[in-house]
Amino acid sequence: MSIDFDHTGHIAKVTINRPEALNSMTPAMYTALSESWVEVRDNPDIWVAVVTGAAQPNRAPDRQIFSAGADLKSMNRERQAADFWQTQSDQILNRGLEVWKPVVCAVNGLCLAGGMTLLMATDIRIASEHATFDLSEVKRGILPGNGGTQRTIRQLPYPIAMEMLLLARRLTAERAAHFGLINEVVPHDTVVDVAMERAEELASMAPLAVRAIKELAVRGQYMPLDEGLRFEQAIQERLRATEDGKEGPRAFAEKRKPDYKGR
Repeated sequence: MSIDFDHTGHIAKVTINRPEALNSMTPAMYTALSESWVEVRDNPDIWVAVVTGAAQPNRAPDRQIFSAGADLKSMNRERQAADFWQTQSDQILNRGLEVWKPVVCAVNGLCLAGGMTLLMATDIRIASEHATFDLSEVKRGILPGNGGTQRTIRQLPYPIAMEMLLLARRLTAERAAHFGLINEVVPHDTVVDVAMERAEELASMAPLAVRAIKELAVRGQYMPLDEGLRFEQAIQERLRATEDGKEGPRAFAEKRKPDYKGR
């Protein structure tokens, strides 16, 4: 069982690799996943990340699992009262870790519970035609943590979000695309390849501008418009002073492809 981390060029690939247990996550795997996201955030050579789940070799395409979320059997450890205030311990993408580099999600099967909250913390989402989306924690007497109760209501229409949260109803890939939860539905055997293509597109963009746009878009949701506009203006001035901010207009004027450095 592991979190596999590969880094090629400017693209990192994070794979939830526990296929024998439906890619469910143990505490040790959550720690490893946290370390992966910190590496994505802090490594200057990484401009984009892709996250997916390992395939289950003995399962048909329509029974594949992206991730079944937390392994509940391994989560029943005794917690100390002080743990509640350890808010920065093992931070992950869907629990508040700030990663302004874009993250592409390749959903290659059932996206359940913590798998779905991870999905909702990513930026570009590619799903297999067989993918389904499910928040079933209410059936276990718990709630969809790590952002489940917060992002679902922001990213889906209210009645659809409440149907998933309170009735644990599943969304098919088609319905998820219809409601804007995912970007594309593709044939099952192409989902990772398409996600990598989108990552390569993102890696061809000016990386500092990409990060600025992501941060402005995310933070701006919670700002009054006048403050968001002023924040945008300030970041634009910062970008124009960078090497890449000068290279883009120069390459346009010279009718050539820009050579971005992330500086």
